Amino acid sequence: MDSDWKRAEEALKLVEVTGYENNKPVSVIHVPENLRCIGIGTDAAVFYDPATPEYAYKVYTAQALEKKDVEAGIYDRLAGSRYFAKCYGVGPNYLVLSLEQGMTLYDCLLQGVPVPEQAILDVEEARQFVRSRGLNPRDIHLKNVLLQEGRGKVLDVSEYIQEGNDNRWEHLVWAYQHVYPLVKGTKVPLWMLETVTNWYNRIDTANFGIEDFAKRVSGLFFGKRK
Repeated sequence: MDSDWKRAEEALKLVEVTGYENNKPVSVIHVPENLRCIGIGTDAAVFYDPATPEYAYKVYTAQALEKKDVEAGIYDRLAGSRYFAKCYGVGPNYLVLSLEQGMTLYDCLLQGVPVPEQAILDVEEARQFVRSRGLNPRDIHLKNVLLQEGRGKVLDVSEYIQEGNDNRWEHLVWAYQHVYPLVKGTKVPLWMLETVTNWYNRIDTANFGIEDFAKRVSGLFFGKRK
């Protein structure tokens, strides 16, 4: 089965993805009719081919090609863990990954789907596994964690060779424990989530107070519900 993905090779050669500076999302310039774009990041876009439904194809921009082999190496070091996708192969400008079903934690908030504590514990275990492989679990946020039948799975391992702790996951765990119980099961409007995301992306991490930030977020949410 591992070689079935090669049926998509010719279509993948026709995909055109371009990147930008300042960490902006890529643009998909051209995609063959039989492929569907199912995700966009800052270095690559992810595609699905109904003829090979077990796989996802992560196609990199020309500017980010060097990251392809780095990420493939990370997946090799994480092989055997249930908490991450499997890498089946490497093409000239793409990776072949297992197609993972489920909702991201971001989408769970949008749709009011409760996030069980087990999913949070799974991510904690995944982070321990990453460290045991000599890597650094970074860039774990709402859009990079899937909920699969009540369990958590982590997406996008591309930053695991970088140093330092970006504290994203620690902040999310704090929010899950102290803020999430107030909104659990409630559909959070997209504009609110995007507003909070923009606030968070602009914070000064050197002088960041999670409790003050949480109060600001709570004011935004509950103030609008009155």
